[in-house]
Amino acid sequence: MKTTRKTSRWLGLCGLLALALAAPQAQAQAHRAHAASHEVRAPHLRSGIALVYDEEAHRTLYAKGADDVAPIASITKLMTAMVILDAHLPMEQKITLTRQDKDRYKGSRSRMRRGMTLTRGELLKLALLASENRAAAALARTFPGGTQAVVEQMNRKARALGMRDTHFVDPTGLHSKNVSTAHDLVKLVLAARRYRAIEEATTTGAHDVDVGRNRQMHFRNTNPLVRNAKWEIGLSKTGYISESGRCLVMETRIGGRPVVMVLLDSWGRLTRVGDANRVRHWMEGTLARAAPVRS
Repeated sequence: MKTTRKTSRWLGLCGLLALALAAPQAQAQAHRAHAASHEVRAPHLRSGIALVYDEEAHRTLYAKGADDVAPIASITKLMTAMVILDAHLPMEQKITLTRQDKDRYKGSRSRMRRGMTLTRGELLKLALLASENRAAAALARTFPGGTQAVVEQMNRKARALGMRDTHFVDPTGLHSKNVSTAHDLVKLVLAARRYRAIEEATTTGAHDVDVGRNRQMHFRNTNPLVRNAKWEIGLSKTGYISESGRCLVMETRIGGRPVVMVLLDSWGRLTRVGDANRVRHWMEGTLARAAPVRS
C-alpha cells in the first residue's frame, strides 16, 4: 500500500510536469492560430509591377517587382512638365503646332492638328490631362535650346531627385527607352506633387480649349478615377505604349492616409483602374491591422 501511494504521487507529479511543459506549446499554437485568423493577404494585382507607398510613415505598404526597370510611356510627361515649369517660361505665350510635333516613334493619332495655336499653359494642361503627345512635343520644341535641351534637363533632374534607375530620351514617353522603376516613380510623383499647375491639370476631369474660328475642343482626363467622387486624388498620370503596357501613377488619400500608387505593365483596358480599386479596398478593409506585405 505504501508503494502504491508513492507511485500515485510520482505519476501525479509527472502529469503536472507534462502539463507545464505543454502549456507554452499550446499558447504558441493558439497565438499562431490567432495571428493567422487576422492575417491580411496581399491584394491580387494584375499589373506586372506595383508599389503602394505610405507618405506619412515613409514606408512601402505593398511591392511587386518594384526594382524592375521598365518603359514608363507617358508617365514621362510629369518630368517634362516639371522641367518646363522650372524654366519659368511665359505661360500665356502662344505656340503654333508644326510638322515637327508629329509622333515620329509610334505614328500615334492625335486630335491636335498642325497650325493650331494655343498658349504654353494650355499645351501643358493638355499634355498632362489628356496625355496629348503633340502638346508635349511642342512644349519641348519651343524650350530654350529645343527638345534635346529638355531631355538633358529631364535626366539632370532625375539624378537630383535620386532616381538612379531612370533615363529619358524623349519628352513625350513614346520612346520605349524612357525607363524607370516603381521606387523611382514614387520620387517623381512626390516631386511633381509640389507643382500646383501639375496638380491641377492632372486632377481635372475634363477641359475645353479654344482652337480658333469660334471652335472649342473637349478633352477628357485619361484617368477615369479623377471623375469618381469616391476618390480623393492629388496627382494622376497614365501612360501606354506597346512595350510598357498600361501604366498609372497616383497620389491619393485612402482611409485618410496619403499614399503614392504606382501600377506598371498592366494589360487590358481596365486593368490598371481595377488594380487601383483593389488596392483601395484592401487598404480600407484590413491594412490597418496588418504589417506591410510583399508579393
